[in-house]
Amino acid sequence: MRLTDFWSRLEEAFGSAYAASIARDQVLSQLGGRTVEQALASGEQAHVVWRAVCAAYPDRVPARLR
Repeated sequence: MRLTDFWSRLEEAFGSAYAASIARDQVLSQLGGRTVEQALASGEQAHVVWRAVCAAYPDRVPARLR
């Protein structure tokens, strides 16, 4: 998954303002206690981070985006 695909999916699932907040502020246990931005900055692959987002928000991410 490309980073552009990751950000597009995140914004589609949550809206642009809330997606930015999730990426910046929400610490996910699936990412080792890091935020989305921290995980991506440390070199975590986008598809791994996306799976963590899907696991953390199963009711918010539509099946077609998983």
